[in-house]
Amino acid sequence: MNFLGIIPARYASTRFPGKPLVDIKGKPMIQRVYESVAKVLDNVVVATDDDRIFTAVEKFGGQAIMTSDQHKSGTDRCVEALVEYVDKFSYHPDVVLNIQGDEPFLNIEHLQKLCACFTDSSCQIATLVKKINSFDELTNPNYPKVVLNNRKEAIFFSRSAIPYYRGEDPQSWHEKYTYYKHIGIYGYRTYVLKEISNLPQSSLELAESLEQLRWLENGYSIKVDITNIETPSVDTPEDLERILANLDRQ
Repeated sequence: MNFLGIIPARYASTRFPGKPLVDIKGKPMIQRVYESVAKVLDNVVVATDDDRIFTAVEKFGGQAIMTSDQHKSGTDRCVEALVEYVDKFSYHPDVVLNIQGDEPFLNIEHLQKLCACFTDSSCQIATLVKKINSFDELTNPNYPKVVLNNRKEAIFFSRSAIPYYRGEDPQSWHEKYTYYKHIGIYGYRTYVLKEISNLPQSSLELAESLEQLRWLENGYSIKVDITNIETPSVDTPEDLERILANLDRQ
């Protein structure tokens, strides 16, 4: 099976402009993400709308593709990058992995688990979750929660704690029931990626601001694997400072 890893990377970030190029112990963040992915996948490309990121990737020997600056989501940017990559390199992937560009210490187990999901021929889309271990995680709207069925497929994603555990103190919900939070990395069959990019925004997606709800509303299945490993993402300069401080203490 042929895989392609695509790393969407924008320069313009409201909370952290220029984030992909920030230096982390001698390497730009995007290089650290790229090198982690390259440990698992032979074909990796950065999809960017900025010349500075494009140049930085080529400088460290990586592959990059320029994409439009009008995309509303990383998924849309992945589709354009996929088409350009196939045209440029004549490589036709069966599966595309969409990897966050703000996880400089991405654990390769995440990529391996995603790839393994597609040994099931019925798998259309795959993603990862991690068990929630605290009330703060359960109630933080920045951590989307995921409900699974018995086939380890996603039933629903929400920024709220779901299910509502009736008759119990919310402080203890995570001790009474196994709640999962979403780890934002995806794999798609190539044909599925192209199809979902043409879907109009859905009512659930607009309500929760979660793109994956659009796919569920339109009948696509999302296979889920569970990881015990969480890699820190960098959303703000403060996140980066915290990660670097932890590294210095190790």
